Amino acid sequence: MTDDFNEFFDDNTHWVEQGSEPMRGAEPPEPPKSRREMRKRRAQRRRKRISGIIIAIVIVALLIGGGYFGVTKLIAWRDSRSNQSTAIADYPGPGYGEVEFTVSEGQGAAEIADNLLKAEVIKSTAAFTSVVNANSTTLYPGTFTLKKHMAASKVIDVPSDTNQAAGFLEVRPGERATDVFANAAKLSGIAQSEFDTIIKNEGKDILPNEAGGSFEGWLEPGTYNVKSMKSASEILKAMVDKRIAKLDELGVPAGGDRERVMIIASIAEAEVNKADYYGKVTRVIENRLEQGMSLGMDSTVAYGNNVKPAQVTTEMTQDESNPYNTYKISGLPPTPIINPGDNAIQAALHPESGNWLYFCTVNLDTGETKFAATADEHEPNYASGKPKTSSHPVSFLRLGKLIGRWSLHWLPRRGELSAKKRTEGSTAGNVTLNLSPGLPRSGWKKSRTTPQQPPPQSRPPISPAHTAPCPHVSVMCVVDRIASTRQSM
Repeated sequence: MTDDFNEFFDDNTHWVEQGSEPMRGAEPPEPPKSRREMRKRRAQRRRKRISGIIIAIVIVALLIGGGYFGVTKLIAWRDSRSNQSTAIADYPGPGYGEVEFTVSEGQGAAEIADNLLKAEVIKSTAAFTSVVNANSTTLYPGTFTLKKHMAASKVIDVPSDTNQAAGFLEVRPGERATDVFANAAKLSGIAQSEFDTIIKNEGKDILPNEAGGSFEGWLEPGTYNVKSMKSASEILKAMVDKRIAKLDELGVPAGGDRERVMIIASIAEAEVNKADYYGKVTRVIENRLEQGMSLGMDSTVAYGNNVKPAQVTTEMTQDESNPYNTYKISGLPPTPIINPGDNAIQAALHPESGNWLYFCTVNLDTGETKFAATADEHEPNYASGKPKTSSHPVSFLRLGKLIGRWSLHWLPRRGELSAKKRTEGSTAGNVTLNLSPGLPRSGWKKSRTTPQQPPPQSRPPISPAHTAPCPHVSVMCVVDRIASTRQSM
């Protein structure tokens, strides 16, 4: 109660200085009707104070925000003025002299601009980066020919054009080492003889011991800036070191097992052109090795003769002096035959489960390949294929040697090859298979004995393991059919 009256009198008392006249017309304030009204007045005064504080805070916040916005705008305006003045610092072009300039992988526009400025190609980094950003230009790695004192707008035309890049070597899966050496010499400007010397010395101080002195399969696929390298040794060591690091990363065992994996992977890489089939091809290889069968791969024969698989002849498949002739020599070839990629290496490490012994690419356009565990299963795979060419020749002369005293008859009207056993002038046990369309008939004659062998370029190509497109007739199927007939007679 006392507090209420004290507050009332504090609010309604008018103080008059001593000696001054009292306010005229002033009437004493009306006392509050109740304590409720007094509390209401106190609440109103409290709200007024809080509102005043909030308004003050908002005003201060607006002042701070406005000041910050103004300062940032001022800084941006200053920077833009600075950039504009810097962008003006550009050469008019077209420039003079010649500068070989290298853009490395992973370099951005700012780093490239710094190097261009050091090479005296551009007048300012801002002139280059502003043009790159304005045009959203992609700059590619490579070695490019530029001039000194070029206009920035003309400079970006060069590293943005991959056709003008030089000095970067792309090593791809499926390439032979000889092709890589030749390309590296051409792009780097280093003499081919320098590479040949290293090869002759079996990669001393470059290759690991398990490589056996051969670079084949040991050049890691990827991009290499060979133009910036000083020697053939530096180039090859970079590729081999990357290969070793990748094999470690993939978990390939070291020592002799590592070379075995690389050999199998290289054959798989050479035989099919789809990664989906690598695991099955490596399983075929392992199964044939386990059963003591020859691999019969034309890809290995071709490598030993330094030709493409399509150029393999029957004479090559009969050449026992070729250590890569997997028709005549059992087991794996002595080294990889091409450069395998990661997928093929993984497939050699982890072959798919299966009992396949044969495979045949039945569609050269899609790469579709079929696998079989027996010759009987394999035969329709040959029949279903419709490729125009093949890379695996085996002559019917070789077939004649396999089947002994059997005669082969080409039946032109029926499009069939007939094999008959000769018994004292008579024939028995006929085995006939249809030939696929497209078999060249030139060079074949009706005969009671093995027909004349056609020229190598027109001979029907087939491989015993399958190993590739089969446009004509399966030799293995013929042999197996004849062999089974001979046993029953």
